[in-house]
Amino acid sequence: MKSMNNRVQLIGRLGTDPELKTFENDSKMARINVATSERIKDKDGNYVDQTQWHNVIAWGKLADLVNDYLKKGSELCLEGKLNNRSYEDKEGKKQYVTEIVMHEMKMLRAPKA
Repeated sequence: MKSMNNRVQLIGRLGTDPELKTFENDSKMARINVATSERIKDKDGNYVDQTQWHNVIAWGKLADLVNDYLKKGSELCLEGKLNNRSYEDKEGKKQYVTEIVMHEMKMLRAPKA
């Protein structure tokens, strides 16, 4: 069994086309934004859709697959782990990022026409 210490599973749709980056050592990273939605009842008893956006990255051959086969609106199931990191922006201010590092994916549906 895979480690369950840090595991994320999502089913959602891409909000933008993948962004592929190639680094000096020829390693590749694809960045995608995935929306997950659920229908909940509000305080008045009406159903409303609640959407969460997730920053997802993929490395290596998985990055190539993401770039080659997914586009805005594609639905996928993914598994990965949460990663928290920080960096300094151009003004020297510390920024914090939470993202999902994808390990596996299954393409479910093409974008709606």
